[in-house]
Amino acid sequence: MHLSFLVDVWHWLTSGDQWHGGDGIPHLLANHVRVSISSLLVATLISVPLGAWLGHRRVGGVVAINIANIGRAIPIYAMLVLAVQIFGITSPPGFGWTGSFVAFVPLVLLGIPPMLTNSYIGVVEVGDELVDAARGMGLSEREILGRVEVPVALPLIMAGIRTAMVGIVATATLASFTGVDTLATPIFIGLRTDDNVAVFGGAVLVGLLAIAADLALAALQRSIVSPGLRARPGRRKRVAA
Repeated sequence: MHLSFLVDVWHWLTSGDQWHGGDGIPHLLANHVRVSISSLLVATLISVPLGAWLGHRRVGGVVAINIANIGRAIPIYAMLVLAVQIFGITSPPGFGWTGSFVAFVPLVLLGIPPMLTNSYIGVVEVGDELVDAARGMGLSEREILGRVEVPVALPLIMAGIRTAMVGIVATATLASFTGVDTLATPIFIGLRTDDNVAVFGGAVLVGLLAIAADLALAALQRSIVSPGLRARPGRRKRVAA
């Protein structure tokens, strides 16, 4: 890669034209974040409670994990094409509700597998002695799940959420295919006009957003996870395995 090309990309990123108007980076960033966060929130509300409940009951693990693996195997681009055929796309491009919904559904399905799997495994890994002690103290099953198992499983649950968020942010670039302006819009325009600088610049913006999202969730994880659970080498090795 020539240095002159990187200089052109830097000029493209810092040009005032890229930071103003309806096609500017702030507008594209806002749309990209809106699609990503809304998809993550819905996927979290579906997968984390379900995975935690199945883990608490110690049932349905094979089914849950297999369903999650099937979700990983489904091509998101193919789902977007199918959704476009069913619902149509936004015209003109922007942030119309039709195009947003078309992109929203596949992104939710993309975010469910890692969160469902991690939530189930995280709760299952909670020691039986902790659960038995909680029952001995008179806690109900709901209290055991909410006050014992989920807090202990939170590091692994948050790892699943972070994985899902990075995948959603990266894949939300395909929302531009449905007529929603995102940070990938310069990439699509650059591919049509053979503008490699715009393509590379858009890719840089998406990558920076994914990194920023992961760092933000890492900070959130550190603030909500008990200090005693942050450094458990044995647990980290089991999760890596």
